[in-house]
Amino acid sequence: MAFIVPTKGNRFEIRESRATSQGPRSRTLASFKELNEEAIAKAQARTAKPLSAEELRRAARKVSAPVARRPVDQAARELIAELGKGRKLDLSLRQIVLDLLDEGHGDGRQPSRRCETSGEIAEWMAATAEEKGRALVDLLLLADALPSGGRTGKPLEFPRLDSRADA
Repeated sequence: MAFIVPTKGNRFEIRESRATSQGPRSRTLASFKELNEEAIAKAQARTAKPLSAEELRRAARKVSAPVARRPVDQAARELIAELGKGRKLDLSLRQIVLDLLDEGHGDGRQPSRRCETSGEIAEWMAATAEEKGRALVDLLLLADALPSGGRTGKPLEFPRLDSRADA
């Protein structure tokens, strides 16, 4: 079971307790000044039992520890602020955002195919340069594995495009 305790210097620790032959013991999973995604990820990586981010946020609020906004909430606030200033969203991005919101993406409901496509686009947008690079390498390896159709060593030939209409 994980819990949060205040320590010196306005800091807090996420701890995990467990029973041992010498009695209960606790160990520090992560320390923080403000509970953020990094501290949550560190604690989740070090814990012996599954640990939910929402449980940690609730535990932090119980001991009056500062809790950072979730990245998705912060992004939504920034988007609302920009739209409130009269700035326009690109039409394709607007449609993706609407699809994801309308279909309840991420709230457990079954998304439509259109929303699944928007989700895949959003996932690609969120990919790191390293992930995009790996995808490109995979794509190039796939292209190399395709049969050449007997044209190995021969230049590609395309049919002539003639702008005159033959009648």
